[in-house]
Amino acid sequence: MAIFHHDFDKPEDYLHHRAPYLLVETIVSIDERSVVTEKQISGEEFFLEGHFPGAPIFPGAMLQELSTQSAGVLIAARHNPMEIYNTHDPHFNKYALGVLVRVKQAKYKGFARPGDRLRVEVTLNEMISGIFDFTARVTSGNALIMKNQFQLTNVLSSVLGSHEE
Repeated sequence: MAIFHHDFDKPEDYLHHRAPYLLVETIVSIDERSVVTEKQISGEEFFLEGHFPGAPIFPGAMLQELSTQSAGVLIAARHNPMEIYNTHDPHFNKYALGVLVRVKQAKYKGFARPGDRLRVEVTLNEMISGIFDFTARVTSGNALIMKNQFQLTNVLSSVLGSHEE
């Protein structure tokens, strides 16, 4: 299968996610095997009000999602099976890129709070039989907040959109 490179200006050009679920705000760098992204926690994120009242903490599941979205940027940018790629039309692309299939490990080392700027460094370890294996580190300043290892794959958009069991 042919692989195509794409270079866009904004995260939403790489990802189908949209507000309020689009977490990647800034793409710092992309190369063949890594991507660096950032997210400023504003305190206005919809999930912070209930996690936890009076002591808002960016949820661990959302840190996983932030690292997964960052890896999705890398797939769309440097390992894309589509020559023409358009995330602004939900029915345009043949494939849904970067679908999470496995979290191998996640270790949480600290808390992320409103005002923190999160930096996500994702590395593609290997790709075997259509499965992308990644490791990621999420930091705030010099503090390691989370490190994880997970796997993504590309699936036909028609499969993702169906309700088959």
